[in-house]
Amino acid sequence: MNCGLIIPTLNAGKQFRTLLTQLAAQSLPTRKLIVDSESTDGTAQLAKSFGLEVLTIPRKTFNHGATRQLALEKILPLDVIIFLTQDVLLHDSESLARLVEVFSDDSTVGMSYGRQLPHADATNEAAILRAFNYPAESQLRSFDDRKVYGLKTAFASNSFAAYRVSALQRVGGFPSKVPLCEDMYVAAKMLFDGWKIFYAAEAQVYHSHNYTAAQEFRRYVQIGKFHAQESWIRETFGSAEGAGKKFVLMKLSMLAKKNPLDCVGAIFRDAAKFLGYRIGRLTVR
Repeated sequence: MNCGLIIPTLNAGKQFRTLLTQLAAQSLPTRKLIVDSESTDGTAQLAKSFGLEVLTIPRKTFNHGATRQLALEKILPLDVIIFLTQDVLLHDSESLARLVEVFSDDSTVGMSYGRQLPHADATNEAAILRAFNYPAESQLRSFDDRKVYGLKTAFASNSFAAYRVSALQRVGGFPSKVPLCEDMYVAAKMLFDGWKIFYAAEAQVYHSHNYTAAQEFRRYVQIGKFHAQESWIRETFGSAEGAGKKFVLMKLSMLAKKNPLDCVGAIFRDAAKFLGYRIGRLTVR
């Protein structure tokens, strides 16, 4: 199976060297490309020194969907394409192989994504979020599963995901005009088209964020815009509010047991998410 890897980068920092070292120890992919948005910290040069191809784009032109599509078109032809973000670390030498093996085992799978574990410096809140979104058991989802899982049926993350290229092309590739959530967009399109989405719990990376309330607000404005712009996803799979409420109640209960003081900051961040999401929804008409 001809497999490639794409990583969007911008000033990837010191940890990026560790990721590149880990990639060198993986049994695949056969081609590796970073699409770099004019980094000023030597990211592109470092990637070249590890044998990766580099595609440089103007920083102001970066778009979560369009940039990935541009990189994909540069690296084709391939059977499978893996996407990572610059801030992940691979769990072991088989992380990528475990992510893509499903494509050989099941011809109905169009996309797979792996388990994200919290970084060593993750807060209790960030760790709980990872456990909620990325459980220990693998799962195969089809369009019919929307009746059980709702919006989570189309959940996926391009921080650690792989696509069958023929399936990705059949649904039109990555969208060029979404503010965020290009991974959910493609997952929903694939489910509509009869493909299945596989969550590969045994394929693991370390990836988490300790966001401030302001950062959460900005993120959720963009997520709200996405859900308003692509209303067909909510209409088909359900809204985000139900799953969000369930997570917030579960998270606060767990934080209260670990450290009650953490609940205060969590409430502020959850309020920022809710407000940002609502504002984002309202800005798209």
